Amino acid sequence: MRDLPVLDATDQRILGSLLEKQTTVPSIYPLSANALVAACNQRSSREPVTDLDQQTVERTAKSLKDRGLLRIVWSDTGRRTLKYHQILDEHLALEPDERALLTVLLLRGPQAPGELRTRTERLHGFADRGQVEECLRRMTSRPQPLVRELERRSGQQDPRWIHLLGVAPEHASGETDPSGTADPSRIRVTQVIADLHVSDLPASRTFYSDYLGLTEEEFNLGWVARHTSPVSGATLQVMTSDATAPADPVVSVMVDDVEAAYRQAQERGYEIVHPLTTEAWGVTRFFVRAPDGNVLNIVQQHAT
Repeated sequence: MRDLPVLDATDQRILGSLLEKQTTVPSIYPLSANALVAACNQRSSREPVTDLDQQTVERTAKSLKDRGLLRIVWSDTGRRTLKYHQILDEHLALEPDERALLTVLLLRGPQAPGELRTRTERLHGFADRGQVEECLRRMTSRPQPLVRELERRSGQQDPRWIHLLGVAPEHASGETDPSGTADPSRIRVTQVIADLHVSDLPASRTFYSDYLGLTEEEFNLGWVARHTSPVSGATLQVMTSDATAPADPVVSVMVDDVEAAYRQAQERGYEIVHPLTTEAWGVTRFFVRAPDGNVLNIVQQHAT
């Protein structure tokens, strides 16, 4: 039986990024050094966000190769380029659902089952939260457990889980007070995405996808589509007009607790443009008008 590898923070970020991109953008996988650096340092779906330089990434990748967790291969098209391919999933004999959960735990640290289900949507199709919890239990019952459940902290609805492949921070990122402790009264924003208004959704694709390189279409509802760069993770949404709300937002603000965000907006007296609504396409959201007049879409993807 192979021992579990012990990974430091940079090891985790490199292997997690390779695991992710192997599934989400197979057309450019294995990754070149430049693409791997960009994947490690992308601003979305990473906690914490890093600023690794190419020398560090290449040095760490060589170390991972020496440990049998990564292969360095030559590109077989165009000019010869070194590329990086993870074999951690082979080393650990991961099932597809285990692979998806471990990927997100490596990239984002401790998370609750609901968060894991939402954040693995592009990696594996968990039908509901129960399937995530069943997979986590299976991962704990291995002869060498891959994950463990953390004790629930005050104010948390759900316990969080961490991987056991090295030191993982036990506190999720968030707003802190001067003493360094998380402020539970603050909304936790996980992502902000610009909403650009266009007259013709299909016609806009040439510019935003082909010209800007945002070639990965995460979804398209006919009136709104999200485009993402498979290399950097940069994201924007284009929309004609909102399907159910009376106004169009300038940005979509992803939060981890939309109901708490809604209560706080009401308590602070902000104008609610569109009430808290669970939409047919799998999100719960509301629109709020900022004091400067901008309308924001505050949204949370369904966790169950």
